[in-house]
Amino acid sequence: MRFLDRFGFIHNKRFIAAGLAAVIILSCSIPNVKASMVTTEKPLAGINVALEEFIVAEVEQGMMHALTDTTQGEQNPHFAGGVQVVTNTAEQNDELKEEKEEHIKLNLNYDRLGIAKVDTYLNVRKKPNTGAKVVGKLTKNAGCHIYKVKKGWAKIVSGKVNGYVKASYLVKDAKAEELAYDVGKKVITVKESGLRVRALPSTESSIYSVLGLDEDFEVYRENLNAEWLEKFINKYVKKKEVKSVNYDAMVADLSNWVCISVDNDYAFVSKQYVEISYKLKRAVKIGQLSTDGSNGVSSIRASIVEYAKQFLGNRYVYGGTSLTNGTDCSGFTMSVFAHYGYGLPRTSGSQCSATRSISSSEVKPGDLFFYGSGGRINHVALYIGSGMIIHASNPSSGIKISNAYYRQPVKIGRIIND
Repeated sequence: MRFLDRFGFIHNKRFIAAGLAAVIILSCSIPNVKASMVTTEKPLAGINVALEEFIVAEVEQGMMHALTDTTQGEQNPHFAGGVQVVTNTAEQNDELKEEKEEHIKLNLNYDRLGIAKVDTYLNVRKKPNTGAKVVGKLTKNAGCHIYKVKKGWAKIVSGKVNGYVKASYLVKDAKAEELAYDVGKKVITVKESGLRVRALPSTESSIYSVLGLDEDFEVYRENLNAEWLEKFINKYVKKKEVKSVNYDAMVADLSNWVCISVDNDYAFVSKQYVEISYKLKRAVKIGQLSTDGSNGVSSIRASIVEYAKQFLGNRYVYGGTSLTNGTDCSGFTMSVFAHYGYGLPRTSGSQCSATRSISSSEVKPGDLFFYGSGGRINHVALYIGSGMIIHASNPSSGIKISNAYYRQPVKIGRIIND
């Protein structure tokens, strides 16, 4: 059954396309203090698909925030700085519970859904022809709004990417709505800057990392219980870490935490400061670096970046080094640089040691970002310019493009001395 809502959007019984949706933040009020942060342009925004939970995520717009860790003067153990949190009322929560079985909600400002049905990615072009400039990439199972289809080309928007794609590579309309059930991912969206994630669901546990504002991380386990936690600890957590927390108090507070995937690892974050929703991936806005040095980037740096981007969407395989058949994060950077005659060590930690440390103000395309926890480097990514990185993230995401400050980097390293 289809009908028009008060915004004039077309709906059916299972899908509601809303032009403006409320932002529902799972939170409680705490004192306001000033957060320390640096802002950079946010290049991504887009399609949020809320399934089952009926939790509506905000259409992402505005600015992306790069974090600086301000551990001095700490007033709340969840943050590297202060926070301001919106509170859900009990009445709102009751309404959500009543409706969660009835609808799947698309937080979109359009009503015609398309999903990229490709193995890796689909080029989004400025004009409807194969010779036109590539302005973005729609990765496998990413969603978009279809304005129109003409002569085999679909005019689309996904996030901040507008352009044309070959229509034959899109699943459209009702079939796309059905596919959204299967390919939408349950994620947390960080709603406060400087949010700390922990090795265990306790503020007494060590800080795993600090997450970027508005960043999405896939949910590994939402509803925690003592039995599950015991199995998780036996498989992933060192005894020293467990001894650092009050175990009984931690178990009693499990309902307030969620376990998330951070690259190829797991960590815990308080539900108070995140949104939990189902989402479709959105297109990546991406430009092309000139290899003639005209834009201030050396030809070797531009070539390395452009070479790396062609593997976007390929598989993540732990221990792998194949750019086409599967690689992990350090295998990816090692293999990309090897193509240009640079010999990088095999692991992210050893690559970190082999690079010269630089500041964020010095960073250039072709430099490396290193991430870690507990004094150990566990992830590496290639900087591609405009505040973005490309990296082999995890089995779910594969090789992807992210904000360089999606989590707080431990070091920015340089291999190319030009």
